[in-house]
Amino acid sequence: MGTKKTIFVAFAIEDEKQRDFLKGQSLNTNSPFEYIDMSVKNAYDSGWKEKVRTRIKRSDGVIALISKNSLTSSGQKWEIACAREEKKKVLGIWAYTDDRTNVLGVNTKVWTWKAIQDFIDSL
Repeated sequence: MGTKKTIFVAFAIEDEKQRDFLKGQSLNTNSPFEYIDMSVKNAYDSGWKEKVRTRIKRSDGVIALISKNSLTSSGQKWEIACAREEKKKVLGIWAYTDDRTNVLGVNTKVWTWKAIQDFIDSL
């Protein structure tokens, strides 16, 4: 594990508690990544896409918390598309143990410390 990496987290607003768990994990003193919280409470505020794009550009990679809610979250879909446009690596992590939703084009893995660390180390 080298230097800390900055990670943008894309998630459906319905999965905010799972995002909070990931944030808690990132605050662990042994965590290999720093966390950028760009929660968009109202996806239609003017300029939100520009703000998100700026944060994605500053990030080393993107973790997308994937659930059934991802299929209807226009904000999360846009964030993932933006990450691709900005040539950022995207890792999908299933947000729940009993939900194995797939999002087209997102390589999704079980949420484990090792999966996240391996992704971070690859950046």
